[in-house]
Amino acid sequence: MEDDKSYSHSDALSFLNQKGSLKDKLISAHKVVQKNLPFIARIAVALYDPATRLLKTYLHSSGEDNPLEHYQAVIDNAPSLKQILDKGTPRVINNMLTFEDSDKKHIRRLGRQGYAASYTLPLFNNGNFFGFLFFNSYETDVFNEKILEELDLYGHLLALMVINELSSVQSLSAAIKTTSHITHQRDPETGCHLDRMSRYSRLIAQALADKHHLDDSYIEQIFMFSPLHDIGKIAIPDHILLKSGSLNYDEMEIMKTHSLKGREIIDDLIQNFGLENISHTHILRNIATYHHETINGTGYPEGRSGDDIPLEARIVAVADIFDALTSKRPYKEAWSNDDAFAALNEMAGEKLDQDCVDGLLTQREAVEEIQHQFKESKFS
Repeated sequence: MEDDKSYSHSDALSFLNQKGSLKDKLISAHKVVQKNLPFIARIAVALYDPATRLLKTYLHSSGEDNPLEHYQAVIDNAPSLKQILDKGTPRVINNMLTFEDSDKKHIRRLGRQGYAASYTLPLFNNGNFFGFLFFNSYETDVFNEKILEELDLYGHLLALMVINELSSVQSLSAAIKTTSHITHQRDPETGCHLDRMSRYSRLIAQALADKHHLDDSYIEQIFMFSPLHDIGKIAIPDHILLKSGSLNYDEMEIMKTHSLKGREIIDDLIQNFGLENISHTHILRNIATYHHETINGTGYPEGRSGDDIPLEARIVAVADIFDALTSKRPYKEAWSNDDAFAALNEMAGEKLDQDCVDGLLTQREAVEEIQHQFKESKFS
């Protein structure tokens, strides 16, 4: 007969079995690591965008103690990290004081925070590089061979945790993008529109981060989910979707249904692909449902106004309209950036969120770089 002692052990990693955000799981994992390795002050993840070669901060476990919030850099401009990728092996720095004169902003920020040692693992999924995992300490000379062997176990466990989350998001994204590709075969907008507007959305979210207390994982969700805003257009009949002239009242009412249709399609895909475990799917639903709401309450589908419109939908609305204005369509020529910025200013506070408009207008150089990277061609 089993007694209570048979069930006395507590699984330190039981949080992995629970539903919760990836950030919460990373924080829980950090606490487990600190039980054996109390000098580990910070665990962080940076993601890689192969289309732009950007490294972007994504998650960290250090609370307010985070010197690299909302940071990104082209990997070629971070040679020490690029070398890790080229070698395909982790890097140990047991005395970061030797890096205090570095000309790289991310190294100087870490140094000013007081981190004295770091262990960096490159992250791969089926041989494809997707980011870095960092262990930081305020103490020097802590990463000996025995400690590194233990951290390798934790590191690969954390990597699998991140891969599981991102793979689920990518599965959902791939499913919706496939459906979206069908939509765009019928829609005059181009594929590059999605590349640009998703990156405009990230620019805006980064600009609003301090005011709205947005963390990097939220900003990345905006980037990943914004291209899926118009998925509901697949349900709109050709004679309306492809009409070259203005829509009449009845046609416009049918066009407006794409917002709610989009949410229905997303909910079906999440259920059918078994992706209910993905955190923050409400962000995706909000983007698809509310990106046509307006600040003055005259939008659709619910006539929401002001702050009742989810922030992610307000962000995507500005990004989407700006790219529509600056893109050539069968029924119009592309507007200049100056004219498009002026139009956004006129709509700010009335139809569009003022902060979101300002967040884009103040980053003209970054906007132009995105336009250059994802410019249209006859093959787009």
